[in-house]
Amino acid sequence: MSDGDTARASAFERGGARKAAEGLGHLSGFGNEHSSEAVPGALPEGRNSPQRAPLGLYAEQLSGTAFTEPRAHNRRSWLYRIRPSAAHPAFTRTGNGAIRSAPFNQTVPDPNRLRWSPLPAPAEGTDFLAGLWTLGGNGDVAQRAGMAMHLYHANASMDRVFSDADGELLIVPEEGGLVLRTEFGLLHVEPGHIALVPRGVRFRVELLDDVARGYVCENYGAAFRLPDLGPIGANGLANARDFRAPVAAYEDVEGPVEVVNKFCGNLWSATYDHSPMDVVAWHGNHVPYAYDLRRFNVMGTISYDHPDPSVFTVLTAPSDTPGLAGVDFVVFAPRWLVGEDTFRPPYFHRNVMSEYMGLIEGAYDAKAEGFVPGGGSLHNMMSAHGPDRETFEKASAAELRPQKIDDGLAFMFETRWPVSLTPQAARAEHLQQRYDEVWQGLERHFRTM
Repeated sequence: MSDGDTARASAFERGGARKAAEGLGHLSGFGNEHSSEAVPGALPEGRNSPQRAPLGLYAEQLSGTAFTEPRAHNRRSWLYRIRPSAAHPAFTRTGNGAIRSAPFNQTVPDPNRLRWSPLPAPAEGTDFLAGLWTLGGNGDVAQRAGMAMHLYHANASMDRVFSDADGELLIVPEEGGLVLRTEFGLLHVEPGHIALVPRGVRFRVELLDDVARGYVCENYGAAFRLPDLGPIGANGLANARDFRAPVAAYEDVEGPVEVVNKFCGNLWSATYDHSPMDVVAWHGNHVPYAYDLRRFNVMGTISYDHPDPSVFTVLTAPSDTPGLAGVDFVVFAPRWLVGEDTFRPPYFHRNVMSEYMGLIEGAYDAKAEGFVPGGGSLHNMMSAHGPDRETFEKASAAELRPQKIDDGLAFMFETRWPVSLTPQAARAEHLQQRYDEVWQGLERHFRTM
């Protein structure tokens, strides 16, 4: 182990890791043109690529969108690093583990309502990458269209470095805190937070607790952005200022470092003679973020009826059809319910969008049992769903006083296309076989006047 490796390992040993993570600095604002330097004078002034970059660094642009996309949607960052990214040996294919990518054509899309218990415990020494387990998705990874849904369960920090050329990764921790050491710097995320790692950005996941578990949305299409607010006005939902981008922090490590790249659905590995996390300064808007879901500014009714779940959208990845997202990320955050003469839990419905729901903590107000933190349910397009029998009966008879919902935190990955399962998800032991029974016993109450 090199001196740099030893320093990194000691800095994030479990004892002092959380204190160090909580003290990390950050930059505020989603989509901003950020800049940061770990060493004063590392950022060039007045130009991006001077003949000689400051401090003997290499200037390199990382483009997350095509050069000619509209300015409002263009994503790119300039990185000033100790060695250019081009300085690496050839990549060779390595095993994919439980990671799969679209097209998901090994199973027939299933119209049935499905629900899974949490992932089983992993083998000892499983890091974030090895702990990724693909549930399903849609589209085509090579065409940069669609998405994949993964879960992770890990009990070891990563020594290797990972990057995803296929899409951006939205990480939703459910158990165990994480430090994401990225090319841009470090991000600290706990359960109740999310992290967004853009396409192509290299990172390493270091655990703050003995075990880490959660969910990942891999977005192949247009990058996530904040949704338009329309009649809501200028403020509300996820406020841009609450997103945290990292400040520059670099590794100057000599010695072998494994770098794994996901490319067109497969994993490829190369052993570098240095750490690629050697960015000393950067500026741009193609950057990773962290966000505390409890800061979501919930909008809802102050008169009657349950609002459509679209008002809980944190981030959206638009498609070629306005208003029809490739992926929406929706959170059911703490909120007041005050609707008069209103059935307050989510209503029964069928939806053209496909919905995967996960639970971060507590209970979800539409499901009384069986839906637990770390688990998830899939309701593909037009599958009928809604509150279970117990929830329906209780809510139909409840006294309608102002009610604070603050004992649960649930979310949805919502997508325009049906979600096809991987064979491992379709045959998983933790797939609940009797999920349909939650709607059994809903009695006939019809009567004529």
